[in-house]
Amino acid sequence: MKILILAPHTDDGELGCGGAIAKFIEENHDIYYAAFSLCEQSVPEGRPKNILEVEVKTAIKVLGIKLENLLLYKYKVRYFSNERQSILDDLIKIRNKINPDLVFMPSINDIHQDHSVISTEATRAFKHSSILGYEMVWNNLTFSTTSFIKLDKRHIDKKVEALSCYTSQGNIRKYMNREFIESLARIRGVQIASEYAESFEVIRWII
Repeated sequence: MKILILAPHTDDGELGCGGAIAKFIEENHDIYYAAFSLCEQSVPEGRPKNILEVEVKTAIKVLGIKLENLLLYKYKVRYFSNERQSILDDLIKIRNKINPDLVFMPSINDIHQDHSVISTEATRAFKHSSILGYEMVWNNLTFSTTSFIKLDKRHIDKKVEALSCYTSQGNIRKYMNREFIESLARIRGVQIASEYAESFEVIRWII
């Protein structure tokens, strides 16, 4: 399959479905990763403004995504709503270029303003693809666990390793630590009698 990961900001894709990405890479699927903001306005003081661009390139390499399959945009963080039409236009260009079978994006119940724009516009842009919404519990008031991907420990290890590449974020994002990531994966695994899993909302499923 051709699989597209939509990340409003760098690291969102790894947080939402990093384990699934590692598994899909093992299965030789074509994975594309599109990040819509490098969050230059939020870079901690003393860090280079392009630090997240460097970090996302390192992180996807850990997961096994080809660098040529990384698409980076420079929308201003927390201002996606002002650029809704431009974002939709870019999503349509991605659709026409890649024509993905499966798209991962933030949950439609994600309350972060940028995440909400991506999920709404992606649902419009990818009408002919299956779409799964990934889980970010710190942003989800509600989340429907209607789909699961079984994972092994090595997939979670890859997810943690990829997230560890974001050295500019690790100390300020408590949900990026190994304990939290493993705990959530174990909870989702218990729900389907698996050691680990990631859970997703079914937005559209085409058989």
